[in-house]
Amino acid sequence: MQPANLLLLTIVLSMVAYGLGYARSRSLAMPMGGIRHLKSLPFYYGARAALWCGIPALLVLGLWAAFQGKVIQTLVIGSLPQEMLPASEGEASLLLSKISNVASGSLPPGFAEAPIVEAAERLKALREQSRMFMTTLVVSVSVLAGFLGWLRVRPALNARTQVESILKWLFFACAALAILTTIGIIFSVAFETFRFFQKIPFTEFIFGSQWSPQTALRADQVAAQGAFGMIPLFTGTLLISAIAMLVAVPVGLLSAIYLSEYANKKVRGVVKPLLEMLAGIPTVVYGFFAALTVAPFISNFAASLGIDASSQSALAAGGVMGIMIIPFVSSLSDDVINAVPQTLRDGSLALGATQSETMKKVIFPAALPGIMGGVLLAVSRAIGETMIVVMAAGLAANLTANPLETVTTVTVQIVTLLTGDQEFDSAKTLAAFALGAMLFLATLLLNVVALKIVRKYREQYD
Repeated sequence: MQPANLLLLTIVLSMVAYGLGYARSRSLAMPMGGIRHLKSLPFYYGARAALWCGIPALLVLGLWAAFQGKVIQTLVIGSLPQEMLPASEGEASLLLSKISNVASGSLPPGFAEAPIVEAAERLKALREQSRMFMTTLVVSVSVLAGFLGWLRVRPALNARTQVESILKWLFFACAALAILTTIGIIFSVAFETFRFFQKIPFTEFIFGSQWSPQTALRADQVAAQGAFGMIPLFTGTLLISAIAMLVAVPVGLLSAIYLSEYANKKVRGVVKPLLEMLAGIPTVVYGFFAALTVAPFISNFAASLGIDASSQSALAAGGVMGIMIIPFVSSLSDDVINAVPQTLRDGSLALGATQSETMKKVIFPAALPGIMGGVLLAVSRAIGETMIVVMAAGLAANLTANPLETVTTVTVQIVTLLTGDQEFDSAKTLAAFALGAMLFLATLLLNVVALKIVRKYREQYD
């Protein structure tokens, strides 16, 4: 049984345990004169039985799903002949990819060596056995734990205290898991980045002006030394992000001012949902729009003026990205402007100021810290965009400030470097982690600055 189906089965068993625990508590209370003689309400007895049934089974399922892949891979690699055993982690990764492709049918067995085909058959058998054992173990643990939880239901049991204690520790575990996941991501990226800087000098990566990550895979290959300067990538990222913000900030901010201060309720009720619908459009649709409509229009318009423009340009990608971010800026600004107390508006108008003067002299300065924080968060969103850049700006890493030329961004190169079967011992693949680390630091810095601005300049109003 697949893990997803097994998870649903565990939830169903927990619901059954809840019903049985609930019914047992009521049946035990009836001879005593009713549920008022129970230490807790029947709901808590049922919830306690459900938690006993579900939590151990989910723990077993999670641990099995976490470690079964590594164990199976070790067994499959160990079954290969001695001469085919990988000498490095990168070779092992490529070999496992080949075996998995044969096992899934993506690679016909006739195009692989006999030991690879045998290993693929062993991989399929081990996966099938693993699923069978996992299903048996998870169901057994769930039923056994649920039965014990049901059996221990008694009127003197304080089920409410136990349920609340279990939920408290469960919430704590979820919070700790989120924190540990973040720490794990940071350390995994940092470790691979350190491996990259063992192959490529730090100064070449930070100050290099050429980006060509193609490297030689064999000693006899030539003209594949690779160039790993990140400046063209970050220049393209900043250029496209700047164009996007030049579109998003004025349009989004002015839209928020109109909707919050000038539009009546009927217009606001129609325009605001329509504006926020832009946030629900998938980025790939924006990419199609940029590649098929905006980019050709810009190229043809520039040609009519006698200006050379690429068919894929930073202007097309940045402009469409700005349209995508408009709801983000508009919604945040609208919330901040509406949060300004009505007493400030009334006081300004009572002193003889017009509505426009009140907006410029009172409301906007009061809302400015929140607006700036929202704009910086929108910049972080623009920096992390990938699909629109791939389809509208291209993949060429050009060091240029001309918005009519082809450029690329950090996120696009990360996707390109990690596409397909990769050897994680090569500088080309490890460069993706170094770029990811630099992008993480850049977005983290922007978020910290945004929070500092909001906290430092936020004013408290009565």
